[in-house]
Amino acid sequence: MYKIIDKKVLNSTVEQMTILAPYVARKCEPGQFIILRVNEDGERIPLTIVDYDRDEESVTIIYQVVGYSTRQLSKKEIGDHVEDFVGPLGQPTHLQKHKRVLGIGGGVGIAPLYPQLKKLHEMGVEVDVILGGRSDEFIILEDEVKAFAENVYFATNDGSRGKEGFVTDVLKELLDEGNVYDEIIAIGPLVMMKAVVDVTKPLGIATGVSLNPVMIDGTGMCGGCRVTVGGETKFACVDGPDFDGLLVDFDECLRRQNMYKEEEHACRVGLGGENYA
Repeated sequence: MYKIIDKKVLNSTVEQMTILAPYVARKCEPGQFIILRVNEDGERIPLTIVDYDRDEESVTIIYQVVGYSTRQLSKKEIGDHVEDFVGPLGQPTHLQKHKRVLGIGGGVGIAPLYPQLKKLHEMGVEVDVILGGRSDEFIILEDEVKAFAENVYFATNDGSRGKEGFVTDVLKELLDEGNVYDEIIAIGPLVMMKAVVDVTKPLGIATGVSLNPVMIDGTGMCGGCRVTVGGETKFACVDGPDFDGLLVDFDECLRRQNMYKEEEHACRVGLGGENYA
């Protein structure tokens, strides 16, 4: 059993939780994830490690309340426990000591982006960031990112924060203005990461992405998280979840993701699921 020591509601659909997990806290690095079960009969939920405190032996996660299990997790409060908290899983992100990196985060994708950019800053890398969401409400971790970023730009679908449009609109403007980045790290919905790569690939800009296909066991055994990268079959849970975005077959990822659309819709009944489309 793992004790919840902090909880914050970040917006109407996203919550942050800090959990005492000594082993995970001692070993985890940016890019890795955990799998938790809320209770003994619960399903396994893979969630990104957003932050960790090795002294406090705690790990912070962010999750979107989109289905039955995350709704059960949302009912937990400080002082309660979750049944399992397994990790760290996946490969740590290979972070290079570049001169300048641009991070692009969309929605809850900002959560896995944040620890990578924070670590790059600690390595002496100059970091710019584009944060995007459907509206101002859905931009998370703004203050945390501003603590180290040189420049922070915003894009929202409804124009309630920053540029009205998409993160790729801001990306194109920055590149047109002559900004040079050694690498771009984009994490968010698949369509967003694909759109970013559509911009950066013709320019030959190194682009990292984090894939989030369906995962069940987190060990590569079930094959649910199979992706194609550079013409080779990879499993996001053990080979990733971070990959070279220029080599990812995004069309295949999108086809596989859409296979479960009806089931996902069923899980959102009663949660206003139509708002997450």
